[in-house]
Amino acid sequence: MDLSFLIELVKTVILGVVEGVTEWLPVSSTGHLILVEEFVKLDVSRDFWDMFLVVIQLGAILAICVLYFTKLNPWARSKTPEERSETWRTWGKIIVGIIPAAVIGIPLNDFMEEHLSTWQVVSVALIVYGIAFIVIETWRARRIRSGYYAAAMPRGAHFADTPEALRREGRAEEADRMESDPGLQSMSDVSWARALGIGCFQVLSLVPGTSRSGSTIIGGLLLGTSRTLAAEFSFYMAIPVMFGASALRLVKYFAAGNAFSGAEAAILLVGMAVAFATSILSVKFLMRFIRTNDFRPFGVYRIVLGVVVIAYFLLAH
Repeated sequence: MDLSFLIELVKTVILGVVEGVTEWLPVSSTGHLILVEEFVKLDVSRDFWDMFLVVIQLGAILAICVLYFTKLNPWARSKTPEERSETWRTWGKIIVGIIPAAVIGIPLNDFMEEHLSTWQVVSVALIVYGIAFIVIETWRARRIRSGYYAAAMPRGAHFADTPEALRREGRAEEADRMESDPGLQSMSDVSWARALGIGCFQVLSLVPGTSRSGSTIIGGLLLGTSRTLAAEFSFYMAIPVMFGASALRLVKYFAAGNAFSGAEAAILLVGMAVAFATSILSVKFLMRFIRTNDFRPFGVYRIVLGVVVIAYFLLAH
């Protein structure tokens, strides 16, 4: 194997790891890639690089399809007829949730990339949304102490089963999780209007540095879901959004007269494979973490990263 090609594959592995980790954590993959690109540059054309940054996400989204296959599969033999109907309703809410991103995002995507893909915009978005996570989680903590969530959940919602009732039934672990992660606990509790509302927050991710998962998780928290459900719904909405974005980018790439060389095809496939494997670990980590922790540590991390981005570009350029 040619040494220069081997070096390109090593760079691709690094980029795949960054994509797989940061795509699902609410820390902005763009913010990380803009820094990584300063140190790890693939020896490819600009057109290929722009396409690569989008299509590598296919590996990440395939990880979600694998991890949540049973939950999202309406034909699963293990499901009852009612569970299958509920799965179809979940897909309906996913489609409703992505409508704002499709209506607003597709026309504005090129404009946003052309005019806002700068380190200044990315760093400000990192810091602003980092502060937002800290403020929102602090606000939610006050509401937990005041008993707001127990009183505010709709009748029939899973949170209506109070922690005290769960403990009497011997379900202490669920009670602890409910106390630390209040709000709607299941997709069946999410109304169609609430799904659309969360989808509106996803539009915010058009601004580079915002984080697609971060914007939808913030939307979920503000609209009354638990952290776990906010993260899961964010994952679900990413499936059609990221498949669509990748398909659109590939169409544009080939329509411009480009074609893959053997080396470019290998780089893309390796990047997707690494992003897939890393995403599996990243998603599992996030879901374990938020069972007993809130999103404030991610807010602090975003603020620190935003300051690092500003400092680096001011000093280096």
